[in-house]
Amino acid sequence: MQNYKLEKSVFTAADLSVILMGLYSLTDTVRGDDLRHALAKVKRFIPADRAQDIELKANQIYIDLSPWMGNRNTEQFMPIIKTALQEHRLLAFTYIDRYGNQTARIAEPYQLILKSNHWYFQGYCRIRADFRLFRLCRMADLQMCKETFSPRDYPKPRFAFDDVLAAMQTIITLRVHRSILDRVLDYCCYQDVSPDADDYYIVRFPFIENDYYYDILLSFGDRCECLAPPHIRTAIRQRLQNLLTLYQP
Repeated sequence: MQNYKLEKSVFTAADLSVILMGLYSLTDTVRGDDLRHALAKVKRFIPADRAQDIELKANQIYIDLSPWMGNRNTEQFMPIIKTALQEHRLLAFTYIDRYGNQTARIAEPYQLILKSNHWYFQGYCRIRADFRLFRLCRMADLQMCKETFSPRDYPKPRFAFDDVLAAMQTIITLRVHRSILDRVLDYCCYQDVSPDADDYYIVRFPFIENDYYYDILLSFGDRCECLAPPHIRTAIRQRLQNLLTLYQP
């Protein structure tokens, strides 16, 4: 109704703390006037006598999605992609796939996605004539085109692959030094770890025989040894020999 105002009592202190917590966690990722205005409006609902308590609770959890280091293309690309999403504008860019192949792409953007600390956008690729999921850190020379497009129905991307991974993974046995145990626990659970002598642990490690997982093991350096199965040990030895060949005088 005309001149209707939302009563401040519609939000409890817990409600306001949760809303602020979410908005504060977006400030490093989703910058702009919209977020600032939303924060200002929410803060108007906070009673003066509860402000300190609500702010304290809102800051008890903070989510920082920015990377510690490395490729910061996401910071440059995010405003461009957001504008293209809102205005239904085509995006043109160079894309580098996981095999190092570079291709020029033109895509209709439909959704920005954060998965496992990596940003993606889902779009309809005009070159491939199909929907694709593009990882922002693999993009270069991103430009928003003047041409617009009519949005089409699009399938939501699938991000839960537990059943697929369970069928592909096998358990290998590692012996790791305590100094890298925190890194190893990024890939397995603490119940898969048992103490061994001399500051070492025995780990039941979920493994898939591909380059990605071999690179994980090699990244642990001389503080990790694969004890079993034998063919994994042999494959690691061969990869180390190939690496050593690069550094032969």
